[in-house]
Amino acid sequence: MMNLDSNWDIIVIGGGITGAGIFRESVRMGLKALLLEQQDFAWGTSSRSSKLVHGGLRYLKEGRFFLTRDAVRERERLLTEARGLVTPMEFLVPIYKDRGPGRWVLEAGLSIYDLIAKQRQHHYLDADAFVKQVPNIDQKGLVGGFQFLDAQVDDARLVLRLIFESMVNGGTALNYTRAAAVGRDKDGQVNGVTVEDVHSHQTLSLSTKAVINATGCWAERLHPSPQKNLHLRPLRGSHLVFPAHVLPVDQAISTIHPADGRAVFIVPWEGAVIAGTTDLDHQDSLSFEPRITEGEVTYLLDGLHALFPALDVSARDCIATIAGVRPVLSEGKCDPSEESREHVVWVNNGLVTITGGKLTTFRKLAFDVLKAAKPFLPADTTADEESPVFLPFENRPVSPPPISDSHWETLYGRYGNAAETIIKKTLPSDLAVISGTRTLWAEIPHAATHEKIHHLSDLLLRRVRVGLLTAKGGREHMDRIRHLCAPVLDWDSNRWKKEIRDYSEKWRFAHGMPGRHAESRGAVKSFFFNMGKRLRKHVA
Repeated sequence: MMNLDSNWDIIVIGGGITGAGIFRESVRMGLKALLLEQQDFAWGTSSRSSKLVHGGLRYLKEGRFFLTRDAVRERERLLTEARGLVTPMEFLVPIYKDRGPGRWVLEAGLSIYDLIAKQRQHHYLDADAFVKQVPNIDQKGLVGGFQFLDAQVDDARLVLRLIFESMVNGGTALNYTRAAAVGRDKDGQVNGVTVEDVHSHQTLSLSTKAVINATGCWAERLHPSPQKNLHLRPLRGSHLVFPAHVLPVDQAISTIHPADGRAVFIVPWEGAVIAGTTDLDHQDSLSFEPRITEGEVTYLLDGLHALFPALDVSARDCIATIAGVRPVLSEGKCDPSEESREHVVWVNNGLVTITGGKLTTFRKLAFDVLKAAKPFLPADTTADEESPVFLPFENRPVSPPPISDSHWETLYGRYGNAAETIIKKTLPSDLAVISGTRTLWAEIPHAATHEKIHHLSDLLLRRVRVGLLTAKGGREHMDRIRHLCAPVLDWDSNRWKKEIRDYSEKWRFAHGMPGRHAESRGAVKSFFFNMGKRLRKHVA
């Protein structure tokens, strides 16, 4: 951090999807842009979502047509511009006589979906045809269902590609760097940010006239809501991750939970299957990583048992859990599931705050923020809303790599032009897929070399998703992971032991099944207590 420039056109605080999108467009505008993240990039909700890029069919039912319109348009755009990273996902919605919406209600909603997308993407299946698609589904009262198109994504890799391609184009991004204070001049105008390295505690004062607060659930600590009775309401959404053989589904399924009528998803993802999500007020401190509760596990399992009564799915089958906290603006008067996912922008003398919103619409949020920040930016800077967000997809090189077309497309989607470098600089044995995932062994040393790894958790939970897709956080692969990374990570034997121990504790706390590993709770609590003390210094 000592060599960091002092003057910036714009400083973006927050390294999740919203901050990454703003950073990307700032760099494309030619601004001298700096991104700061107090944890790791995509550490928060942006690596803990349902992995969907979707229009939000339920928002139509709530009358939020414009939110659905924007989301569908952005979905269609990302399917083209982020090929291999954002991929089409067929969904099935069963229709039952005695529960959930009926055929014609769904037909109306899906027709609007198609109208926005400018192509028909759904069709009706009778009961027999539906059962052929999902043989294990509950057939009692089943009258049929719909098949329609949405999309999915590796959420963390979306954030990372936005950040790293922006860095290639001249931007600067720092993880584990905290915005300790936003400075103002005598007239109250923003004039800079004091930053702190969370590991060394070194501080530095930087100058800028435009600061973007994209810190999600933390936003009001930097900028209290200017609207009376409208405040951030942190809502937790949790998921269970199963091996594909436990929940044998080839397409995503959206259904209604029998307990409360909420929509829940079962989604094939990266070789595993995700079941979620819950929607509850998050009462724990934001300084701690969110984690699923035993009540949420029971709720999700009850939903699975109702949909797949013939499958004996239990908590023992679960290989990981994921819990994220959504930054929802609220007056606190309605059920969490009825809260709006729309975003707001607040402006205060050079401090522009963005909060709320959906992963799918990150680019619209970015343009809205940059329009609001225009008075504080250098003259004659304008956003280009028509150019693609990513560099165009490139077909396999003339000398094709020894991987399948589908794996090449996925690799390019995750890493852009760096995909060819990964292939060229790896041994043939490392082009094999890690069992139970769609990740190549070669991706691990690439990430360790080029993607700002500070801790083992950065590597295994966000750069690749081995920690979520394989048993016990990838414990069985740890020797090979260390072998691949040792030449490029400057960690001695003691550091490796500490990183493995810390990662194991963090994984049990945030991604294990609640109630297990009770013997480690004291160490886990101590680990997060110390981390929390550091984070609670975040500026108000």
